[in-house]
Amino acid sequence: MKKYIAEMIGTLVLVLLGTGVAVVSGGNIIATSFAFGLAIVAMAYSVGNVSGCHVNPAVSLAKLIEGELKPKDFCFYCLFQIIGAILGTTILYIILKQTSIGTVNLGANGYGILSTTNIKLLGAFITEVVLTFIFVYAILGVTSKKDFNNVSGLVIGLTLTLVHLIGINLTGTSVNPARSLAPALFVKGRALKQVWVFIIAPLVGSALAAFLYKYLNVNRYKFIKKEED
Repeated sequence: MKKYIAEMIGTLVLVLLGTGVAVVSGGNIIATSFAFGLAIVAMAYSVGNVSGCHVNPAVSLAKLIEGELKPKDFCFYCLFQIIGAILGTTILYIILKQTSIGTVNLGANGYGILSTTNIKLLGAFITEVVLTFIFVYAILGVTSKKDFNNVSGLVIGLTLTLVHLIGINLTGTSVNPARSLAPALFVKGRALKQVWVFIIAPLVGSALAAFLYKYLNVNRYKFIKKEED
């Protein structure tokens, strides 16, 4: 149960700080990108030793495909990640209600008129698949060896920052179904109608990254299996 609670806390912090900075800064690309990245760094070194700090169903899916996460844990990880995201958005909503900023967007993702570049549906889908692929592939690589443990949090955080730098003006950058679902549930309307893109596309990108990583590193997995036997 502790690892599920850790995932909830990690996702809560990620969503609260990431989307919070996005709203408060008026969508400033640099500030928002670093907010998401630094939130991941903070949580990686806080709850990472308990749950692995996935704080993202897309990451959990990759770990499931990789064989490091059991189906039962995958389901509970995703459930508690979503709960954490909703709690994070709830806290942000309450805070913003006490300001003149308002709660119109809450950092929700979107395409078309919800995108600052008016990106179309196909473009948004491809963007999220590619950015999630890059993010998840980096995670699989940096968590593949214990030698990387000391720097893994930094690498993951900086990679998340990087994908946000290009993705914010396109889709708002999801690469995380839980992070997208929570704001959409509050904002409703067009954001809720479009949220399926930011749930499915990151999962597709994650699966592609996991299968390709396994294919390119097949000898490593054979070695691990041999050691276990």
